[in-house]
Amino acid sequence: MTSSRSGARTGAAGLAALASLVADETRAAFLLVLLDGRAWTAGELARHAGVAASTASEHLGKLVAGGLLTEERQGRHRYVRLADARVAQLVEDLAAQVSPTAAVRPRTLREAGAGSAMARGRTCYDHLAGRLGIAVTDALTGLGLLRQDTGFALTDEGVRWFEGVGIPLVRTGRRPLARACLDWTERRPHLAGIAGAAFCHHALTADWCTRIGSERAVKVTETGEQALSHLLGIQPEHLH
Repeated sequence: MTSSRSGARTGAAGLAALASLVADETRAAFLLVLLDGRAWTAGELARHAGVAASTASEHLGKLVAGGLLTEERQGRHRYVRLADARVAQLVEDLAAQVSPTAAVRPRTLREAGAGSAMARGRTCYDHLAGRLGIAVTDALTGLGLLRQDTGFALTDEGVRWFEGVGIPLVRTGRRPLARACLDWTERRPHLAGIAGAAFCHHALTADWCTRIGSERAVKVTETGEQALSHLLGIQPEHLH
């Protein structure tokens, strides 16, 4: 009984420490922008959050020490990124719990435009999200390539489809082939896991999608419209 209580206290302390890392608005802003899967410098993150470089450095130190970020140095530059896909899932899942009515209203037309772009299509760490991610997920499901009725799972036909269109599914570690990730703007699950990451990587490298701005927003190119229409039956009007 004593060891059980001790373990519970240890777990509670760890959970409280993790929650405190995310509870600060500046650190939360850093975690959200790092969902693009890329490495950012401390200076870039400071400018994004509108804080002093010294303040950003202090917050980043806490996130690295807490295991949410990893860092590397190249010359005099310090780069940070999310530690792994599990951290990305945690951040996205927490963001999805925020009520839409609690969102801060955009202060400028530029902010409103950026928000609209993020809602249309964005990367969520290493997979597609927003209306674009939902459209791809729904199309895969409608064609019988992905099942959602018993949890997210690629069908055998789905695995063959990925291989047939030249999107390799490299299975490493314990990461699931397909996983549901709750989309914080659409309030519905989109495809994550190995298949989601592979599709996103292919979409960016094959010029189906291109990044816009300095954050996570992406837009579908003309090449992408043709490919998604041909391969998945997604009409262009559903991509904008």
